[in-house]
Amino acid sequence: MKGLDLERLQAYLDSPPLSGTMFAGGRSNLTYAITDGADRWVLRRPPLGHVLPTAHDMVREHKVLDALSRAGFPVPRPVRLCTDTEVIGAPFYLMEHVDGTIYRDAALIEKIDFRALTFTLVDTLADLHSLDPAAIGLGDFGRPEGFNARQVRRWKQQLDASRSRELSGIDELHARLATDIPAGGPGAVVHGDFRLDNVLVSDELTVNAVLDWEMSTLGDPLSDLALMQIYAGRPLLERDGKPFAPVDIPGHPTLDEIAARYAERSGRDVSDLHWYVGFAAFKLAVILEGVHFRYTKGQTVGPGFDTVGAMVPTLVEQGHRALEGH
Repeated sequence: MKGLDLERLQAYLDSPPLSGTMFAGGRSNLTYAITDGADRWVLRRPPLGHVLPTAHDMVREHKVLDALSRAGFPVPRPVRLCTDTEVIGAPFYLMEHVDGTIYRDAALIEKIDFRALTFTLVDTLADLHSLDPAAIGLGDFGRPEGFNARQVRRWKQQLDASRSRELSGIDELHARLATDIPAGGPGAVVHGDFRLDNVLVSDELTVNAVLDWEMSTLGDPLSDLALMQIYAGRPLLERDGKPFAPVDIPGHPTLDEIAARYAERSGRDVSDLHWYVGFAAFKLAVILEGVHFRYTKGQTVGPGFDTVGAMVPTLVEQGHRALEGH
C-alpha cells in the first residue's frame, strides 16, 4: 500500500504477518486498517506531502485521543505512538479498532431515523464542549484567548501556501472576516472538522467514536457548530454515484433547529452565527484548496481528489452570503 510498508511495521511491532487496507474518504492524514489475523488496529500517519504541521502532528493527535478516552468521551483508544520516521517513513500511531457505520450512502441513511441521528451528533458536540480542558489533561492543548483572530491569520497563511490558481472573491472574504472578529467566550476542546462522516455510529444510532482529530485544539466552540452547519449543506453523501447534501435527505433538521438543539444542550448563546458560518466556509475552502494543491503535485493517495478543486468557489460564495445574513 502506498504510504505504508507493512513488513517494516511488522518488524517494529514484532508481530505476526500483517495485512491492511486504506480507508476511503480521508483528505488529510492517511488512515489504514491493520490486522495480524487476531487483533485489529487503525494506523494514522501524515499525508505524503505535509502542509499543516499542527494538523499532521501525530503526537498531538495521540494526546487528545488519550485524554478524551480517559474522560469517557467516545473516541478510539490510542495504543502505540511512534515518532521514529525510519519505521514507515513518517511518525504514526495505532489506535483500537471501533465497530460502527460511517454514513456516506444516502440510500442507507434514508432507512434510519436521520433526524434523531443528527440531533445525537449535535448533543455529542455539545458534550465535547462541556469538558473542562484542564481537568482532563488538555489545559496546555491550545490558547483560547484570541483564538478567532489567530484562526483568521492562520488560514490566510495556509491559503497563501497553497495558491496554484486564481480564486475569485477569496481574498475579499478574508478581508471581510478580519474586520469584525468576535472575541469569543470561554475556550473548550474543539474538534475542528466535526461532520457526519467523521463519526462511527452504532446500530442503535448512538455514537461509538468520533474520528479525525487532526484539527483539534482549545478554542471557540461556536466554530465547531458553524462548520457542522456548513457541512450539512455540502455534498458529502452519494446515491448511485451522485452527490447529496445531508440537508437534502428527508428528516434532516433545519440549520436553525441544529443551532437551537446545541443551545439547549450546551447553554451557549447562538443568536448570531453569521461570522462563524462565514469563517467556516472560508476555512473549508482553504482546506479543500490545499487538497487540490497536493493533488496537482501528485501528493495525494486514493480516489476522488480530482473533484475537490471544483468545490472551492461555491464555498467562497457561501462565506460571503453568510456575512450578509443569508
